[in-house]
Amino acid sequence: MVRLAARAITGIATAGLAASLIVSLAAAEPVAYTVDKSHSSIFFSVQHLGFSTIHGHFSDYDADIVLDEDNLANSKAKITINMGSLDTFCDPRTEHLKTADFFDVEKFPKATFVSKTFKKTGDDTVAVTGDLTLHGKTKEVTLDFTVKKVGQNPMAKVKAIGLVGTTTLLRIDMELDQKQ
Repeated sequence: MVRLAARAITGIATAGLAASLIVSLAAAEPVAYTVDKSHSSIFFSVQHLGFSTIHGHFSDYDADIVLDEDNLANSKAKITINMGSLDTFCDPRTEHLKTADFFDVEKFPKATFVSKTFKKTGDDTVAVTGDLTLHGKTKEVTLDFTVKKVGQNPMAKVKAIGLVGTTTLLRIDMELDQKQ
């Protein structure tokens, strides 16, 4: 599993991508993985004025991930999110977040994360630093991943990696302040 967590919408928000990665190309060096979308999600939570926590997810995304377990410096990742696939489980709020007041999905239909570096930070943790482009702004962020499991997927009969990752953003960093 991979979970991205990002602070973004109302001052503090947490977003997550949960993904099982399955090998799509067998090789001794860097290996390309595909995201198993049936076992994955990109989600977020936002503190709403200190009164409650709003949860949501993005249902349409792609990820290209190449991992070199022997030399993480050779690894790379690119994640693209269709911002129009935002859902907060409350239609009026979801539609408002898609407007120019917040994400402006008509003008900025995609968000991307492109890795620059992978760094092992512990026995089962990796920090992936890269550029997040959201709402027309690019900011360097670090996704902190915990490796849940590496091994043979018993269903697909291929090597798979389960990861959970998080990061935090402030909405002001991406100029997501609601228009007054």
